[in-house]
Amino acid sequence: MTDDRTHVEWREWGPAPFEEAEAADRPVLLALTATWCDSCHEMDAETYGEPRIAANVNDGFVPVRVDVDRRPRVRERYNMGGFPSTVFCTPSGKVITGATYLGPDGMRQVLSSVRDVWADRGDEAGRVPRALTGDPTPAGPVDDRIESHIAGQLDEKWDDRFAGWGDGAKFPLPRTIEFALKRSREQATETLGVIGGALYDDDVGGFYRYAEGRDWTDPHREKVLDANAALVRAFANGYLYTGDESLLDPAEGTREFLVDRLWNGSAFGGSVAPDDPAADDDTDPRRDLTAYAGANAMAADALLALAAYTDDEQSREYAERVLDTLASDFVDEDGVVSHVADGEPQAPKLLLEDHARVVAALTTARQVLGTEALGSGRDPLAVARDVADRAIETLQEPDGAFRDGPEEGVGLLDRPLRPLDGAVEVAEALLDLSALLTETADAEANDQGDDGDENAPAGERYADAAHAAIAAFAGARDRIGVQVAGYGSVAARLTRPDLVIAVGDAAGTDIHRAALRVADHEAVVVPAAPGVDDGVAVVRRGAETRESTAPEALLDAVAALSSDA
Repeated sequence: MTDDRTHVEWREWGPAPFEEAEAADRPVLLALTATWCDSCHEMDAETYGEPRIAANVNDGFVPVRVDVDRRPRVRERYNMGGFPSTVFCTPSGKVITGATYLGPDGMRQVLSSVRDVWADRGDEAGRVPRALTGDPTPAGPVDDRIESHIAGQLDEKWDDRFAGWGDGAKFPLPRTIEFALKRSREQATETLGVIGGALYDDDVGGFYRYAEGRDWTDPHREKVLDANAALVRAFANGYLYTGDESLLDPAEGTREFLVDRLWNGSAFGGSVAPDDPAADDDTDPRRDLTAYAGANAMAADALLALAAYTDDEQSREYAERVLDTLASDFVDEDGVVSHVADGEPQAPKLLLEDHARVVAALTTARQVLGTEALGSGRDPLAVARDVADRAIETLQEPDGAFRDGPEEGVGLLDRPLRPLDGAVEVAEALLDLSALLTETADAEANDQGDDGDENAPAGERYADAAHAAIAAFAGARDRIGVQVAGYGSVAARLTRPDLVIAVGDAAGTDIHRAALRVADHEAVVVPAAPGVDDGVAVVRRGAETRESTAPEALLDAVAALSSDA
C-alpha cells in the first residue's frame, strides 16, 4: 500500500514481504510505529515524505509498517529503544542495524550504509539479539532474599529530591509503587502525589506516559490505556492504605477520561495521542479505538479495585461491561485469548501478556463481584481457569519460564522470548487463581482431567506454575531492580502464606465490602465461600485463623492474625 503521507509502498506484517525480500535479494525495512506516537508521525512527514528517500526505500528495500500495539511480539523483538523504531533486517528477520527517529540526512546515510553492507555480506550481515538466542533463564531458589534485595533497591534508587526512582527520565512505575506501599509507604505516597501533579491531565483527565526530566518536567503527553489502568489501580491502592481522599481525584478523573474518550461501545480503545498545538481547537487528537485484550483486562481490574474501595457504581458498571466483552469476544471455548477482537486474519493469539491479564481481571471479578460477575452467568473462575490452562500448556517451558507467545511466525517470532515482567504478571494471576480455587473447592474446581491427581488440593497446579515462573529468574535476583519490583511482591507471596478472607455472605454485603477494604492489596477475598456461615468472615494465613462477625471488627481480626504470624 502506498501511504499518501509518505510515498513509501508499505507492506503489512506477514510472510509475504519476507518472501518478497528473499526473492528480490533485498533487506527489509521495518518501521515500528504507534497511533499515539507524535515522533512517528513527524518522521512520516519529514523523512518518509521526502520523495527521494521514499524512492530509495521503494527501490532498494522491502518496507514493512508495524503497529506496535497490534503486534506486541514484533515490538519486543525489534524495539530499538523507543518509537519510532527504524530497523533494517535480513529476509530471515535477523537485525542488520536499527535506530529510533531518523531525520532525512540520517536516513540517507543509513540507507547507503545498509545497502553497502548488504551488497558485501548479504544475509550474514544480520544478527539475532541476545535475548532471543534461546539460552536458559538464570534459575535459582525462591526465598526471602528476593524481597529483601528489591526492598533495598527502593532506598538505593530513591530520588530524595524529586521523588520516584532513578535520576533520569521519570516513568510512573505503578507496580513499584504498589510494592512500596507495603515496604516504604512514604516513598509510595510521595511518588503518587508527584505523579498526580506532573503526569495527570487536570483538564480532561488521564495520565501522560512519562516525563523526560528527572524533576517530572517535559511530560510525553500521549495517554495509553494499559498505563492509565495501572495508575488507576495504584492510586486506588494508595487510598486503601492511607485513606487519603486526594488520591481518589486522579483515579476517578481518569475513569471519566476512559469512558468519555476511549469507550468504543463495548470496550476501551488503546490510546489517545497528544493534542496538536498547530491544529484548530475543534480538532480532536488521534485516537486508537481498537480494543486490545490485555489492556482492557487491566482496565477492568483497576476499575474493580476502585469500585471495591469506594462503591463507585460507574467503575463497577464499566468493569462488568469490559469483562463481558472479554469473555464473549476475546476468549474462545478452549481458553485461547485473541489480542484483538475484530476478526483480523493474522491477529495475534495466545500472548502471555493477554492471558495473564485476563486471568487477573477474572480473579479480581470473583473477589469483588462474586460468582455473578459475568453476564453469561458463568463463574469467572471457570473462564480464568481455561485461560490459565492454555497459557501453562502452550507457553510454559519445562524449566518453568513462560514464553511471550507461540514459537511461530516470520521474522524472529519463532525465537523464544521469556520476559521477566510477563513472568511477574502471570505468576501473580496464577497465585490469586490458586487461592480462590482452594477456598471454593467443588466438583468443577477439582476437575481431575485438569489437575491430574484426585488427592491434589484445588489450585495446586497454578501455585506450582507460579513458583516455577519466578524461580526461572531467581538466580539473577541481585540484578533485578525497582523497575520490576513486582517480582519481589510475587516472590514474597511464594515465601509465606497469603492473607485470605473467606466471607460466608454474597458479594456486596457489609462484611464482604469490609473485607475488600482491609489494608492489604495482596489479600484474597472470597465472597460466598463454601463452609462459612452467613454473617461470618474467616481470616486465614496458612494454618492460623481468626473469625469476625462484624465489619468493624474485621480489621482487628486481621491485625491479630498478622501479629501472631
